[in-house]
Amino acid sequence: MRSPRKHRPALAAFCALLGLTGLVAAGIGLSGQLMPRTFTAAQRARIGAWEVAERWRMTPKTQMFPMVVYYRLAGEQAGTPGSLRLSARRLAIARQATCRNASGGAPALAPMLTGAGCQVILRASYTDASNSLVLTVGIAVLRSEASAINLARDLTQGAADGQGGVSDRFLPRPFSVSGTAAARFGLRQRQLSWVVGAGSYLVMATVGFADARPRVPVTTDPYTYLEMTSLARSVADAVAVPLAAPPAIPRCPQIGTPPC
Repeated sequence: MRSPRKHRPALAAFCALLGLTGLVAAGIGLSGQLMPRTFTAAQRARIGAWEVAERWRMTPKTQMFPMVVYYRLAGEQAGTPGSLRLSARRLAIARQATCRNASGGAPALAPMLTGAGCQVILRASYTDASNSLVLTVGIAVLRSEASAINLARDLTQGAADGQGGVSDRFLPRPFSVSGTAAARFGLRQRQLSWVVGAGSYLVMATVGFADARPRVPVTTDPYTYLEMTSLARSVADAVAVPLAAPPAIPRCPQIGTPPC
């Protein structure tokens, strides 16, 4: 009969080998966890789309609606060389509104917004430096970038940004502000609008006169038409561009690691 003591060295060596194997496996697993995480192109696209879609919640309204917006007019329209640099000033920011309430007075716009998955509309009012023109700009939060682009094209009859809603059916509701140049800016005072699809947002601007003048054929006055169009387009773009800007490349949570 063999003595158990003769098998102890072999058994100890075997246990040591198992322990070493376990340590190696644990080390490999730990190093794998410490390695920078990588994202596929599809994952990066989903992360970017989510970040853009959440900007309306994360960004202060005073940043979404800049205090001052500059716009230019071709000098020949005013009889001067070069171009004129004008400015629009923010008057106030409205409370968050439902898509139906903020599009009131435009019978066809509300169902179009609803069909595009509109959640809310954020609005602000602006005036030009002379307090002669007033403008309301609105951000409609939609379900996706495709919804925003398609709706913008419907409103502009083909473009993802441009003049649209010349009809009462599409002009968005203005945001009047008592005690300011926009106090008498109502539904009847809307002259023209500008629409921009920006990420998962539809940015709409509608402009009119501050003296409560109802809609008139502004296209017959080249200077007024040009200034209104430039004002509406510039304010809409100033709001839309930061909202739709591509987010930074997703980075790993570990400090000092390269982009994922």
